[in-house]
Amino acid sequence: METTNKTWFITGASRGFGRIWTEAALQRGDKVAATARTLSSIADLKEKYGDHVLTLELDVTNAEQAKKAVDEAFAHFGKIDIVLNNAGFSMISTIEDGNPEDIRALYETNVIGPLFVIKAALPHLRKQGYGHILGTSSNLGHVTMPIIGYYCSSKWAFEAIHESLAMEIAQFGIKVTIVEPGAYATEFGSGQMPDLFKGLDIYTDFKNGFLEQMKDHQRGNPHATPEALFKMVDSPNPPLRFFLGSGNLAWTKGEYDKRMKEWEEWQDVAASAQGN
Repeated sequence: METTNKTWFITGASRGFGRIWTEAALQRGDKVAATARTLSSIADLKEKYGDHVLTLELDVTNAEQAKKAVDEAFAHFGKIDIVLNNAGFSMISTIEDGNPEDIRALYETNVIGPLFVIKAALPHLRKQGYGHILGTSSNLGHVTMPIIGYYCSSKWAFEAIHESLAMEIAQFGIKVTIVEPGAYATEFGSGQMPDLFKGLDIYTDFKNGFLEQMKDHQRGNPHATPEALFKMVDSPNPPLRFFLGSGNLAWTKGEYDKRMKEWEEWQDVAASAQGN
């Protein structure tokens, strides 16, 4: 494991995983350029950690602000080892009820915003000849659930973009890892989420059933995640995809087994469409 101190650029550092991982990195002696939509939400980090932290205002949906923040972070610290795109939010809605404005806002933050940060960081990372781009996705980047289908779709897009990115930039010595947490007891999704019971009444019983089903869903302790995250980033050969939590592998494997079975059942019909 490479355990030398690292310098991070972290978006969404005001709460949830972003806050936890920012503080954990600073506590282990790393340096962090911590960003949030409002500086006041991360002002206390400067008081606690002094010169080890640079606090920056950043709305990731603003391309100019993203470039300015990234440039300032590289200029301030001289290098950035890890660029962590963590900012994002969820959306609760059936597919039929989805408001186009809410869907657009979800994609602007969860998909387009991280791209602004990546595009701003890549010239710096290429110049220094190394770096590690992390993106906070979800186990829902592989599977999906009702009521949060739009959020899942944003993570499926996020995963595809990062997988292609990894193939494109490996030649420059830059690594990519998609971090895929399961369900954790964070503040994630507490804002910018449409009311679950807005929309068509025909889905009310279905939504109630979904809530009942999720009531007993076990959530992990987010404060237990930094050690695993650090083991991954300190590895000389970090994975492209990295689950966080104990239940992700079994659930994802089960879903892929179902997909393979269905594809195989229809393979003869599918193959008949080849035409040669």
